[in-house]
Amino acid sequence: MTDILATLAQELNQPKNCVENVVQLLDEGNTIPFIARYRKELHGSMDDTTLRTLADRLNYLRNLEARKEEVKGAIDAQEKLTDELAAAIDAARTLAEVEDLYRPYKQKRRTRATVAKEKGLEPLALAILAQEKGGDPALLAAGYIDPEKGVETAEDALAGANDIIAETVSDDAAIRKELRELIGRKGRLRTVAAREEDSVYRLYYDFEQPIAKLAGHQILAINRGEKEEFLKVSVLLDRAWALGLIWNRLVKNGGKCAAFVRAAAEDGYDRLLFPSLERETRSDLTDTAAEGAIHNFALNLKPLLMQPPVKGHVTMGLDPGYAHGCKVAVVDGTGKVLDTAVVYPTQGERRKQEAITRLSAMIRRHGVDHIAIGNGTASRETEQMTAEMLRDLPGVSYMIVNEAGASVYSASKLAAEEFPDYDVNLRSAVSIARRMQDPLAELVKIDPKAIGVGQYQHDMPQKRLDETLGGVVEDCVNAVGVDVNTASPSLLGRVSGLTAATARNIVKYREENGAFTGRRQLLKVPKLGPKAFEQCAGFLRVPESRTILDNTGVHPESYEAAQALLTLCGYTLDDVAAGDIGLLEQKVKLLGREKVAQKLGVGLPTLDDVVKELMKPGRDVRDELPPPVLRTDVLDMKDLKPGMVLTGTVRNVVDFGVFVDIGVHQDGLVHISQVCDRFIKHPSQVVSVGDVVKVLVLDVDEKKHRISLSMKQAK
Repeated sequence: MTDILATLAQELNQPKNCVENVVQLLDEGNTIPFIARYRKELHGSMDDTTLRTLADRLNYLRNLEARKEEVKGAIDAQEKLTDELAAAIDAARTLAEVEDLYRPYKQKRRTRATVAKEKGLEPLALAILAQEKGGDPALLAAGYIDPEKGVETAEDALAGANDIIAETVSDDAAIRKELRELIGRKGRLRTVAAREEDSVYRLYYDFEQPIAKLAGHQILAINRGEKEEFLKVSVLLDRAWALGLIWNRLVKNGGKCAAFVRAAAEDGYDRLLFPSLERETRSDLTDTAAEGAIHNFALNLKPLLMQPPVKGHVTMGLDPGYAHGCKVAVVDGTGKVLDTAVVYPTQGERRKQEAITRLSAMIRRHGVDHIAIGNGTASRETEQMTAEMLRDLPGVSYMIVNEAGASVYSASKLAAEEFPDYDVNLRSAVSIARRMQDPLAELVKIDPKAIGVGQYQHDMPQKRLDETLGGVVEDCVNAVGVDVNTASPSLLGRVSGLTAATARNIVKYREENGAFTGRRQLLKVPKLGPKAFEQCAGFLRVPESRTILDNTGVHPESYEAAQALLTLCGYTLDDVAAGDIGLLEQKVKLLGREKVAQKLGVGLPTLDDVVKELMKPGRDVRDELPPPVLRTDVLDMKDLKPGMVLTGTVRNVVDFGVFVDIGVHQDGLVHISQVCDRFIKHPSQVVSVGDVVKVLVLDVDEKKHRISLSMKQAK
C-alpha cells in the first residue's frame, strides 16, 4: 500500500499525506462530492476531478497488485517461480507487463508448440537455443526420432523444435515489451477502401499515419469504418527492424544452430508475435481514444448541465414536428404544467396563422415570458413562425433548446409516472420548457449518453462511460445544491450519500408529512441513517427551515462554528436571513483569518466556505455565469455573408473544433485552427459547452449545410 500511495502522490503531484487521507476517506465510504467540499483540510483542497482521477488510479493500482499476487501464485503452483521472476512481476507497472511475464506459464489451448512438447521435443528446442559452438540441429534432432510419438524423421523433430522456439519468441516478455515500444515509436496505421462505394469514411480510403500521431477521433472513425466494412486496417512496422531486435536478443554466434534460431524466430514473428502485437496495438489505440473521447464527453457535459437557468418565469415549450404537429406545453415558474396543445405551423399558411392565433392566446392568458423551442425536426419552420408571432407580443423572447434525449425521457417509465395523463409527445414539450427553466433538474432525468455532447458514445466501453458521466452529473448536482422539498426523485438520487431508494423515501415522507422544516428531519426518513445524513445534509437545501443555515452549503457539523463566527463579528442569524452582513468577510480579514479559524476550531478552507455561504444564503453558483442568449427574431442561412460577426452559443466541443449555434438552425464549425491565436492541443483549453462567443463567418455552403466560422478573427 505504501508504494501505491507514493505512486499516486507522484502521478498527481500531490503531497503524500493528502493522498493517504483521501484513500482513507474513500475506504470509509465517503463520496467524492462530500470529500471535495467538506474535507478540504485533509486533502489540500483538491477539486472533484482530481479526486475522481485519484480514485480511478487507486482502483487500477489495487487491481494491479491483486493480479500480481494471482500470477505469482499460479506460477508457484507449477513450481516455476524464481526469485528473479517474482521480482520482475513485482516491478511491473502495468497489467500488460504482468500478463507478458505470465504468458509462458499460462495454460494455453493446444498449439503446434504444445503438440511438439507432448512429443518430447522441448529438450531439442532448448539445445538448439543454447547454440553451442559446433552444434548441428540435424545431428541433435537424430536423437529425438520416435515413430511411436509421431516423430518419423529428423525433419519432423526439427519442425517441432521450430514451433517451440517460435512460441518461445512470441511469449518472451522482454521481446514483446521492446517491440511494443518500437511499434509506438515507428509503427504506422494503414487503411484502404474495402469496397468501391462512397461513404463518410472516404478520407480513410487511402490513409497512412504514424501511430504516435494518430488523433483519437481518427482512431474511432477508422474503427467504425472497419466495423461497417468500408475499410481494411493494418499496422505497419519495418520487418527488418523488428527481426534485428529479436535476433540481437537470441542469436549468440554464426553457427548452424544460430541460423536455425534466426529462421524459427522469423517464423514466430510472422505467424504469432506480430499478429498478436497488431491486435494489442489496435486494442490499446482504441482504449486510449475511448478514454480521450469519454474525457471530452465529460468536459462537454459539465457546462451543459451547469447552464444558467431562466428561473421563475412562465415558459412555453415547443416540440416541433411535421406530420404530427408541434406539441405545446406551458409551465409556471416552478415547472407545473398549466396548459397543453398541438398546432400545425408547417402545414400551409392558413394552419400557420391558426397556430399563431392559438399560441398568442395561450401566451396572453398565462402570462408567458419565454418560449423554448426544441432543435429537432421542423425546428427551423417553428422558429420562423415564433419570430413572426413575437412581432405582436413585445417583451416575449425565445431560445433554441437542445432537445437531445427528450424523446428518450418522454417514453420512459419515469415520465409515465410523472405525467400519467399526458401523451408521450406532450411530455417532451414539457421537458423542453423545463430545460430552459432549470437545465440541470431536467437533464438528470435522462441517461447522460443521450444528451448528445460527445462523439462515438455508442462505441465506448459502456460501463466506463456510465461511471464517468455519472460522476459528472453527481458533481454538478452537489455543486448547485438541491431543494429537498421540490426536487424530483431523479435529482435527489444524484445527491451525495443518497440512493434511488432513499430518494424515493424522501419524496414519500414529504408527501405524507408535509414539507421538511429542517435538515435534521431527514434522519426520520426510512433507510437514511447517520452516515447517509453526514454525506447528503450539506447539499440539501431547506428554504422552509426555521434556521437560515439549513438553506446554505454550511454542513450541520459546522453550524456551531458558523454561529460563533457571527457572534465574533457582531452579527446574528437574522442578519444573515436579511442579507445584512456585507462586511463579514472584511471583519474576518481584520481579525486575522488564521486567528479566527483557530478560535472556531476549523481549518482555513472551511472558514472561507462558511463566510461565502453566510454572505449569500441560498445562492446558486449558476447565477454567476453569463445568461443564455434569448432572441426575438430569426436569421436564415441565406442571410449569412462572409465577414459577418455574430454572437452564438457553443453546442459541442470536439477534437477538431467547436460547433456554435448562431441562430440559423445549422451549427457552424470553428476549426481548431480558428479558435484562438496560440497553439492548442484541444479546443476545450479555450471554450466549453454553453459559452457565449463572438464568431466571424468565413464561408457558407447552403447545399452541404456547412458554415465555417472563426473565433480568433472575430476579436
